[in-house]
Amino acid sequence: MSDALAGQVAIVTGAGRGIGRAIAMAFAAEGAVVTLVSRTRADLASVAGDIRDAGGRALAIPADVTQDSAVEAVVEQAAAELGRIDILVTAAGVASFGLLTATKPGDWDAMLSVNLRAAMVCCRAVLPTMQRQRRGTILNLSSIATKRVIPGCAAYAATKAGVAAFTAVLAEELRADGVRVGLLVPGAVDTPLWDTIPAGPDRSLMLRPEDVARAAVLMVSLPPGASLEELTILPAGGIL
Repeated sequence: MSDALAGQVAIVTGAGRGIGRAIAMAFAAEGAVVTLVSRTRADLASVAGDIRDAGGRALAIPADVTQDSAVEAVVEQAAAELGRIDILVTAAGVASFGLLTATKPGDWDAMLSVNLRAAMVCCRAVLPTMQRQRRGTILNLSSIATKRVIPGCAAYAATKAGVAAFTAVLAEELRADGVRVGLLVPGAVDTPLWDTIPAGPDRSLMLRPEDVARAAVLMVSLPPGASLEELTILPAGGIL
């Protein structure tokens, strides 16, 4: 274990698997106490166990981030049990792909709810604590789909572009309060998301969740005087 985040308390949504899990594990390895948030209890128990086995500390809170009251309860519990909230990472996300003419508006609802609205609600929920501390770092996850045109992911890209715009404005709103807000933009990452996509890109050429986690650690461990803005991480092989 290192100590780049020693003494800090982090909340990571989507911590049960994929990128969120890797970020939670990496933060714990750097000394943070990590509040793990996911809908699936078994996934949370697994991650929490791995963190503790490695000598880290974790608080697992099963919650559906699309429910505003559940988000508020997570923040209240984390602050009450751990004393503060220094970092929020909104890694919860869902995706479905298809040409616009082959999808229905209802097919977009989960992505709008989880990827965009829930991220906004999570950010809002931690702000009173971070503003009171006059310290905090928020890291929102976007996607390379906002920068490269990928047919079949118009709705998904729209949600992630919304996250990017929201993040930029929130960063300006909070700059004077000592709260940093930044955007992490991964390219294709080998996660279970690709399990449902036939004939997708070669997953052996993709980033690993641990690659994205290293970028997240870099961003949240910057000195307080450094501005957190945007980092794009891509597979070296040139795909997505």
